[in-house]
Amino acid sequence: MYPSPPRETEGVPSTAIREISLLKELKHPNVVRLLDVVHSDKKLHLVFEFLMQDLKKFLDTTKYELSDLLIKSYLHQLLSGVAYCHAHLVLHRDLKPQNLLIDEKGYIKLADFGLARTFGLPVRTYTHEVVTLWYRAPEILLGSKFYSTAVDVWSLGCIFAEMLTRRALFPGDSEIDQLFRIFRTLGTPDEEVWPGVSQLPDYKSMFPRWEAQDIKDILPINDDLGKDLLQKLLVYDPNKRISARMALRHPYFNNVKLVPPPLYPDKENNAAAANGAVDDADTDANAEGDDADADADADAPSEN
Repeated sequence: MYPSPPRETEGVPSTAIREISLLKELKHPNVVRLLDVVHSDKKLHLVFEFLMQDLKKFLDTTKYELSDLLIKSYLHQLLSGVAYCHAHLVLHRDLKPQNLLIDEKGYIKLADFGLARTFGLPVRTYTHEVVTLWYRAPEILLGSKFYSTAVDVWSLGCIFAEMLTRRALFPGDSEIDQLFRIFRTLGTPDEEVWPGVSQLPDYKSMFPRWEAQDIKDILPINDDLGKDLLQKLLVYDPNKRISARMALRHPYFNNVKLVPPPLYPDKENNAAAANGAVDDADTDANAEGDDADADADADAPSEN
């Protein structure tokens, strides 16, 4: 039984209280497990399962190319975890490589639910506490007053692209720079591609007009199915953006397998892992995805 956390006025941040309450309810192979909560000396300690490192550190430090199978496995697991959260009416709201933890077997898990919210009621945006800038959905950048599951899906699209290149897809240094980086790549949105965009609070009719680029011109993506899925994850209109549940059914994942990552430079099996070798003793990632897919049937509607 978990001790009752003290109020924020007594020194415990609301983010910690929120994370505890959500993680006590979320049980999924791709969501980090909260093992215990220890309250001592007016401090609250959250005890989580141990994973080797976060995805950001892995992308920054590994000397091997990430195989297509490893990227596919990671994306499938992330979508499984997010679909499960959405089915249980939870938005993560801060998906980024630093908040995704990996282990030596090939599992990747969602972590840091400090900004997460349930969405039984519409969620009002607060710029200072939602989604790190580089992974922030355009509806938030344009000042939408309410948002839902589509913001997490956009973040996963950005992370998918980053796994392919090891570089952030839209590394903006301000909100307007972030918007313009998105516009230069995907084209400046208008009412035709995103009905209602011109009515968003921070949309300006004098925005520069850029044409959309072909994804293959900016990313090393040779798989037409992967390209198609990425484009669906990065659709401007949140009402048309693919859901995590539907993304799991995309044919891109037809041959998905659990793949061990090249975590240890000194181990001989790293080269094999980097080339997409699959450990037959590990659980097929498809099994996890099927469970998440079933759980996600109650996926919430998009914004508006």
